[in-house]
Parts: sequence; C-alpha cells; structure tokens
Amino acid sequence: MSQRSDRTLRELAALATEVGPALAPVGYEELLLAIIDTARRLFDAAACSLALLDDDADELVFHVASGAGAPDVVGLRIPAGSGIAGWVVSSGQAIAIDDVSRDPRFAADAAQSTGYVPRSILAMPLETERRLLGCIEVLDRRGGGAPGLDDMELLSVFARQAALAIEGGRVFSDLGQALLAAVAAAAGHNGELRGALERLAADETTPQRDLVELARLFYELGRLGPEERMAATHLVTELLAYARQRRAR
Repeated sequence: MSQRSDRTLRELAALATEVGPALAPVGYEELLLAIIDTARRLFDAAACSLALLDDDADELVFHVASGAGAPDVVGLRIPAGSGIAGWVVSSGQAIAIDDVSRDPRFAADAAQSTGYVPRSILAMPLETERRLLGCIEVLDRRGGGAPGLDDMELLSVFARQAALAIEGGRVFSDLGQALLAAVAAAAGHNGELRGALERLAADETTPQRDLVELARLFYELGRLGPEERMAATHLVTELLAYARQRRAR
C-alpha cells in the first residue's frame, strides 16, 4: 500500500472512530426484532414479521421475524408483487384478512416453505415521508373476532417505529458510501480526503450531495479537539431525537 493510500485510510478510520457513534444506529437489527416481538405479544399473535424491498425493488426480503416459523422466515425472498405482503407494498394500503385460504393473493407456497401456514393476517406498509420501505405482518391473532379499527391503529404505531429505525439505518449506510466515494476520489488525486470531499460536494452530478456535504462536515469535526467533538455530538444527538419525535407524531 502506498504512503498516500495509507494516509487516506488512516484519516477515514480516525473519522469513523471519532464521529461514527453520533450517527450509527445502536442495535439496529435488535431494535427491529424488539418492535415486532412486542407487536406479536400485544396482539397475542402466533407470529409477526417484517419484510423490506431490496435495492432494486424487485423482491421483498424478510429481515426479522418472531414466533412460529421465525427461523425459516428470516431471509425468505418473494417477488415484490407476490403474496399479501407484495399486495400491501404495491398498493400502499393496509389489509386485514380473516381466512387467507379464501384470498387469491395469499402465497401459500411461500408460507409452506417456512413450515407455518397462517389462517389470518394483518398487514401494513412501512413508509416514511420519502419512500415506501416494506411491510409488517401479524399472523393469527389469538383474541378471535374480526380485526377492528383499534387493531389497525395499533399496528400503524409499530409500522411507524420500524420505518423510522430503518430509515435511520439507511441514512448511516448512505453516509458511509459517501465517505468511501471520497476515499476513491482521494486515491486518484493527492490522497487528501478533505479535498476529495470538497470536490464531490461541489460537483452537481454527485449522487446524494447533501450526504457528501455532511460527510465533509464530520471530517472537519473529527479534526477538532475532544471538547468540540463532544459538543457537536451532543447537538447531533439532540437534533436526531427531535426529528424522530416530529416524524412519530
């Protein structure tokens, strides 16, 4: 490795060490699992799962699941327009089905592959102001009776919380990609990460310029003293808490 590349990577590592905790979602997967596990318990349901659209929006991927069939549900992929989850994502509408065997949208083959075939499903889209992310499903409520408005309102609470957690995780991932793009650019110039970030932020053709500019600001933050970094981290944490509170309303 050249001295120039080595210096750039050291700068990136130092940046991640100093300011990464301010942005990194703590226990991202654990948080999603806690959300659906709590939903399953409150609905007294046999199972609950969360599926997200992949990068190409061609497939729904089940990321977390709780209850019956959970080990085989996690990692399951279905076409984006397939099954109840696919219909919810395609339409952007919530749905409650008492008997899935009578609904032609139900993907029985996918359910059978998990070893658990539900009878009833509550499903709701996961979305933020910017985009639709996926779907949350509650299978076989044990309370009995047709689901009412209160059930769908309760499920919407869990859907909002999951969507906020997912969006936060993706913003962190996008910021990491912006930093890696800057590293690649720095390697092609003089090896200075700061200059590469400034060039990318100034280029109107750069994807997600706002995140590149944020990466540049955090680079500058990483070069300050510990007191300044602590103060800036506190401000960012407070801003994120405020933004999440506003979105949850």
